[in-house]
Amino acid sequence: MKKLDHIGIAVKSIEEALKLYSGLLGYQSKGEEVLETRGIKVCFLDVNGTKIELLQPVREDSDISKYLEKKGEGLHHLAYSVDNVQEMIDKAKAMGLTTLSDTPKPGAHNTLIAFIHPKSANGVLTELVQHN
Repeated sequence: MKKLDHIGIAVKSIEEALKLYSGLLGYQSKGEEVLETRGIKVCFLDVNGTKIELLQPVREDSDISKYLEKKGEGLHHLAYSVDNVQEMIDKAKAMGLTTLSDTPKPGAHNTLIAFIHPKSANGVLTELVQHN
């Protein structure tokens, strides 16, 4: 592990969420990106070296849509930078932890990502991020 990479927050509208994060708190958006395969739009904000990732669904069948229906807006996940996501997936599985996939998936900003199920991570969805 290198460091905490970002905090993911599920929102219904990035535009509305930016009223708080940019308008009130003054954090600057680093731009938005649509991840078609995951059905989400993301917006990153830099908070003194740690990022906040706002996650908005763009399709009703996306994981974020389902999350918002079930739990509403709020903390979605914590993400940690790693050198090699595949090695971390393999290590997690060897330790008996449940991962949401056996191989890394493409993430925002040309990253590779994987998630550890909340049941294996003290109730917190945990993302592993490899920057390329």
